[in-house]
Amino acid sequence: MTTVRHSGSDPIATALIAIAVAYPAAQAVAQGTPPMAAALTSEQRWARRFPQPVAVGDLLGLRILDYDDVTIAYVRKVVRTTAGKILLIAERRGFLGFGGRLVAVPIEVVAIFGRQLASLDMPPEEYDRVPTWSAEGSVALPADAKVLVALTKR
Repeated sequence: MTTVRHSGSDPIATALIAIAVAYPAAQAVAQGTPPMAAALTSEQRWARRFPQPVAVGDLLGLRILDYDDVTIAYVRKVVRTTAGKILLIAERRGFLGFGGRLVAVPIEVVAIFGRQLASLDMPPEEYDRVPTWSAEGSVALPADAKVLVALTKR
């Protein structure tokens, strides 16, 4: 007599389904984003990172690092847009430090750890794609002004 196996009892099929379901969550964790946070906006993730007040003057000159601790850019200014958003104006340097340009980095996509910033929600490739920053529609914040910056650890 021949028996037919039900797909639910096939261990290989069950393992493949489990891998297919878990892969997106595992990929998000590998990129530093918890699985549940992958569906949140950058502002929502920023709010979960315990933002703390930091003086603008303390942010100037800080390095922005990627996941491999490679420097992406250096903070040169902090500005507020007419829409009320806080932007870090960072110098993105070219090859061997030549040909740099200023790019606007939303404060929600970075977090502070020690005397440096981690770019958590903006990959290094995106720094190359964003347009060069223009001062139109923004006001530079004084060094003694306070802004909220998320916390992180490595």
